[in-house]
Amino acid sequence: MAFRKPPDGGWGWVIVVVSFFAQFLCYGSPLAVGVLYLEWLDAFGEGKGKTAWVGSLANGIGLLASPVCSICVSSFGARPVAIFSGFMVAGGLMMSSFAPNIYFLYVSYGIVVGLGCGLLYTATVTITCQYFDKRRGLALGLISTGSSVGLFIYAALQRELIELYGLDGCLLIVGALSLNILACGSLMRPLESSSSPPPEKMFVDKVPDQYFVYHEKEKTVEENISILEKGYIDEKSVNNVPDCKQDSILNKNTLSSINVNEKDTYKKKVVEQTNFCKQLAKRKWQLYLTYWKETMVLFKNKVFSALFVAILLFDIGGFPPSLLMEDVARSANISEDDYYMPLISIIGIMTTVGKLILGILADFKWVNTLYLYVTTLIMTGVALFAIPFAKSYLTLAMLSGILGFLTGNWSIFPYVTTKTVGIEKLTHAYGILMFFAGLGNSLGPPIVGWFYDWTQEYNTAFYFSGFCVLLGGFLLLLAALPCWNACTNQSSKLPPNTYSYKVASNA
Repeated sequence: MAFRKPPDGGWGWVIVVVSFFAQFLCYGSPLAVGVLYLEWLDAFGEGKGKTAWVGSLANGIGLLASPVCSICVSSFGARPVAIFSGFMVAGGLMMSSFAPNIYFLYVSYGIVVGLGCGLLYTATVTITCQYFDKRRGLALGLISTGSSVGLFIYAALQRELIELYGLDGCLLIVGALSLNILACGSLMRPLESSSSPPPEKMFVDKVPDQYFVYHEKEKTVEENISILEKGYIDEKSVNNVPDCKQDSILNKNTLSSINVNEKDTYKKKVVEQTNFCKQLAKRKWQLYLTYWKETMVLFKNKVFSALFVAILLFDIGGFPPSLLMEDVARSANISEDDYYMPLISIIGIMTTVGKLILGILADFKWVNTLYLYVTTLIMTGVALFAIPFAKSYLTLAMLSGILGFLTGNWSIFPYVTTKTVGIEKLTHAYGILMFFAGLGNSLGPPIVGWFYDWTQEYNTAFYFSGFCVLLGGFLLLLAALPCWNACTNQSSKLPPNTYSYKVASNA
């Protein structure tokens, strides 16, 4: 299907609005799952590590399945995938209200809702990129704030719904709200060229002859025989040569000739199809080999390798606060009278601010985006180390705001990836990094919860989280230092099509 030039406006702004609300409705509950986490701890009586798997799966499974989500959007289009994801998210939330145990929640909330979020994210980003070119950064920035605003509102909304209707009623109502994703998805009109030919004609015109294996078998053998017999009878009637014996012999010869020709044609087409399948399998195998070779070339770039380690460690250590901060406050015996706003709501609104401010800073030419990203990692590690010393709501609220702002570094991560590997390898590299980011999201909260189960306090857990983030930040800083680049460039040459950050940033 041929797409016309992105209009950078018009219906594209409708796409931005509905994508914003779709991410708001989809990600609101999974990102604010920390409120539900407390209720699940009380309802099922399981350990903190085991219970934390529910929220970590919901947030990580979409990133882990990002290649599958991309294939679905490419095959079926953004609109059908967005509508289907609405059914998944709403259905998963409603099923979770009937969960008899924590293992049921792993599937209903963790996997079903998580996959729905991954499908919707890919659909909204894809269709927004189709409608915008010059203003693509602005459009993507606007729709990405939908998830952060959803975190801010859903944290307070879910707490209020739990007080009014209980945990089960809260999940049913939130699931019903998620059905509005269907309305948002129905407005995601694909950007098609009005001058493109009908799909059926395009399909027939583009299919090579060798695909029509049974083209010459459209008419059965009996139909061919009847047609030939009719033609012979007509010819005989014109010539007035009646001969029943000759009719019988000719019909028998005709049948034999047709069977032989039909078998030869069928064998020929089977051989052609077999050769085509062999060539297709060989071509696919070559594509897989090329993919792995390009992957190995990417990892020979020391900055990319350090970035891969940094994003994995950052999500292992930096994601748990958004899930566990409410339980940290309860463990610190903070009075509910001092609880002016859910800590998760503070994280959500400050994440929105962080995305916008860090994104603006990344556009300045005098700002090195890699060093800016490293700075956010180091500051996040320091803030995580400070959590065990926070014993009041005010200090926890301040740390929540700082962590939320620094988590906004997701908005500059694509910039860093582009500068590291180049624009031509961005899709390949970003897919790998997002897979490991999802792995970190899935593992982080359970690890912190297990630390609590072993030690019965959060201090050791957040020391571990801060150490992971700091380690990733310092490794990335070491790989990007100019003096380190100079030393390695003297000892060895970079592989072809591989870039150090210094070279790519000057391009």
